[in-house]
Amino acid sequence: MGSSRWLLGAAMGAIALGSAPAIAGEIEGNVIDATGTAGLRAVEVEIEELDRKVATASDGSFRFVDVPAGTYTLRADYIGAQAQEVSVTVPATGSVDADFTLAGIDGQILVVGQRANLGSALSRKRAADTVSDVITRDAIGQFPDQNVAESLRRLPGVNVLNDQGEGRFVSVRGLDPELNSTSLNGVRLPAPESDVRSVALDVISSDIIESIEVKKSLTPDMDADTIGASVEIKTTSAFDREKDLLVAKIEGSYNEKANELTPKASLDFASRLGENVGISGGVSYYQRTFETDNIEADDWTDDGGTPYAQEIQYRDYDVERERISATLGMDFRAGETTELYIKGTWSQFDDQEYRRRLTFDFGDFEDEDLPTLVGSTATFSSDTAEFTVERDVKDRFERQRIYSIVLGGETKLDSGFFAEYSASYAKASERENGSLDPTQFEQDFEGDGDVIGDELLIAVDYSDPRVPLYQAAGNTSGFFDPAAYELKDIELTALSSAEDEEYAGQFDAEYEMFMGNASLTLQAGAKGRFRKKTYDKTVEFYEWDGDGDYTLDMVQGYQTYDIIGISPLPDFTAPTDYFYGNFDQFELQEIDSEFDSSVEDYRVDEAIMAGYVMATYDNGPLRAIGGVRYEHTKNDIFGNTVTLYEEDATLPDGTTATDDIVVFAPVQYEKDYGHLLPSLNLRYEVQPDLLVRLAGYRSLVRPKLSKLAPRFAVEVNDEDEIEGEFGNPDLDPYEAWNLDASLEWYMSRTGGISAAVFYKDVKNYIVDTVQEGVTFNGIYADEAVIPINGPSAEVFGAELSFSQALTMLPAPLDGLLVQANYTYTDATGMVPTDGDATDLRKITLPSTSKHTFNAVLGYEKGPLSLRLSGTYRDKYLDELGDEPDEDRYVDNHFQLDFSAKYQLTDMVQLFGEWININNAKYVAYNNLGNQRNLYQYEEYDWTAKFGARVVF
Repeated sequence: MGSSRWLLGAAMGAIALGSAPAIAGEIEGNVIDATGTAGLRAVEVEIEELDRKVATASDGSFRFVDVPAGTYTLRADYIGAQAQEVSVTVPATGSVDADFTLAGIDGQILVVGQRANLGSALSRKRAADTVSDVITRDAIGQFPDQNVAESLRRLPGVNVLNDQGEGRFVSVRGLDPELNSTSLNGVRLPAPESDVRSVALDVISSDIIESIEVKKSLTPDMDADTIGASVEIKTTSAFDREKDLLVAKIEGSYNEKANELTPKASLDFASRLGENVGISGGVSYYQRTFETDNIEADDWTDDGGTPYAQEIQYRDYDVERERISATLGMDFRAGETTELYIKGTWSQFDDQEYRRRLTFDFGDFEDEDLPTLVGSTATFSSDTAEFTVERDVKDRFERQRIYSIVLGGETKLDSGFFAEYSASYAKASERENGSLDPTQFEQDFEGDGDVIGDELLIAVDYSDPRVPLYQAAGNTSGFFDPAAYELKDIELTALSSAEDEEYAGQFDAEYEMFMGNASLTLQAGAKGRFRKKTYDKTVEFYEWDGDGDYTLDMVQGYQTYDIIGISPLPDFTAPTDYFYGNFDQFELQEIDSEFDSSVEDYRVDEAIMAGYVMATYDNGPLRAIGGVRYEHTKNDIFGNTVTLYEEDATLPDGTTATDDIVVFAPVQYEKDYGHLLPSLNLRYEVQPDLLVRLAGYRSLVRPKLSKLAPRFAVEVNDEDEIEGEFGNPDLDPYEAWNLDASLEWYMSRTGGISAAVFYKDVKNYIVDTVQEGVTFNGIYADEAVIPINGPSAEVFGAELSFSQALTMLPAPLDGLLVQANYTYTDATGMVPTDGDATDLRKITLPSTSKHTFNAVLGYEKGPLSLRLSGTYRDKYLDELGDEPDEDRYVDNHFQLDFSAKYQLTDMVQLFGEWININNAKYVAYNNLGNQRNLYQYEEYDWTAKFGARVVF
């Protein structure tokens, strides 16, 4: 912390030395759309005689200070609009007003529609200090996106990782979502899930968002905990508009597989309650019912020469999701120099999931009991080896919430002094209680081989490696009889509660001085972030202890699975009702419950103190931003060592356990570290429509709090073999040196091309490893899963982006619009092989795709607007296996979406959306036996939405 105080003190001293009062005049003004609807952000306003430029703020305002007295020409330049010039005379003291009203090319509106959105995004990209991309509110509305994550995948280098057909986590430049940071109205968003830092953005509706900016390089005034990108989400401000806004959307959503129609609605507003007070906000509601058909295979072996799975699951998901998001903000002008604001956001995500599954557990076979392998089919016989068939249901309700509030403001003085300040609180939570996950019925099949034809045969056909299908033959009477399946056990999630909250405060001060046609801005700031993440889980296992047997036929339901017949299955809710209705007839399994409950809990407190100094030099064509930031991190980490000794295992005192025993011990660790983080961003205008950017900076990403937590799970069996799964409080953060270079050509009033290259030298990246014969934190294990820091990794790649409204074509083709972007990423590192920390192998970094591609073909003319979009993500490494050929990869993903809008009247717009037209699948696999073998397959079918948008 001493270094951050020194940096802040030095910067404030420099600001004080430069704070002589200005004696020249000022130019102030606003740039608005010709309709008078809203201010235009990122308009480039230039004093031509002085070659001084500024970009307008979110409300369209701009200001030049310390302008020598005289007459000047001001030029306002905005992509998608005709440039405009005005002449102003600046007095020796005081200020002069200069306002602009811009109209689009061919008279189109600059704040609504596909072309308006393209102009806004390109203008903001051109004006930015860093390598970045932006998507605006109207752009979000142009796509059939269900949440913020799906909206972001339209940007260059951005893609998303899906969950059950819906985008959740954002990947930038193909990198792991854990390497990004996310903020909402300047507030860092905590993560509701217990095991991640990254925020699953499916919690937040896209309807409440004004803009999302993805910053791919950092300046010293930004939080430094990102290697992929900083994702900055902003909601609407009333001061950004010249007219009041009230918009309502009502729509229906239909999923083909579920054959259900569900509602969606939103309301947004912005209003000025006078010259100096504004209020804005919105609320969005979306209910989505859908189904997922899934196949999962595990424990692959090639003992017989041909790979086959020892466990196969056919999973039927029926899900209802309900998302509610709301935002409310107030803006105040406290005099001529100060603006204050308060903004709050709230999102709730409810997920009711029913999962029924048929599981074949073929187990480990002796050589003489191997299945019969003929071509692509493996046949298992109950006469040669016992196997188990399980039929179960999960009835789970889960609720996630994220809410935040921020109070802040800014003060601008005529002397050139500027201050910005804020205090914020954010909390995320995920809660589940009372879920039965699962209620499991099973039957063992084992014949004596004496009666030919009396055995059950299960043949699994792998001819389609993505969709292995089973067939039952022989004596199938017991296989299809629900009364033959008895309850194995019930796993009750009595409580699963994850909470993640953060308090933060920051202060930034700057002073701008002028030297001829150049300006130098000195800036310094400090920030404190105080975070606490906890996870509390209570699991209870129950077995039947009542009269008679509890069998599947007592709670049987019907199948909704489309791939193959998997009946008989439990009902969605009948097992839950039966459990609670006959609770006294179930027996709690205390040892298993105690072990699973104790091992999950943890708490991590994290305090981050930061300070920085920064200087910005701008002489017109060149803008250079450089400085250094210091961040100090302190962690207090709490967890448990939980050891399960099976009956006949040797206890620590040398005696033998006479029954299963759980030994529990709380543990605590402390750690702190600091990083000095320099950065430099250069922006140079080769000519007004051609920009070159160079950036170099150092950054870090702190480990997942769940990985840091000392959750030590140890199992000692009756042969004293020890297995363990450990958190690692000694993990170091990722550290990276990053280099970026880009070229941007704004080739017309309606288009642009950009190309970028990037390089990242990453130290201490984190991977999970399986190690043998290891002692970890004083605990010996014959085999253990441990997260460790890898030695180093390199990431390099390139981005290409093209956007163009084809207005030069003859009618009616002049309404066409094309957007496309492609990113190549090569990210490699080294990890231990076969549990040997000294024997390393090369891998691609987890969750990193080599190729990503997005393309849009749009059409907008008159009242009609059409948009076809496609997004592609290459395969990526998901998890490391015990051996390289058991590594889990997620296959490539390509999805097509379509939207259509028709402006029926000035107030009413009709729209329709078609999502996942091509029924894109999710597939994960390994490469055992030099072929792709399925780990997971999911299909979702398409979803259609239709409705009306009304502007009052």
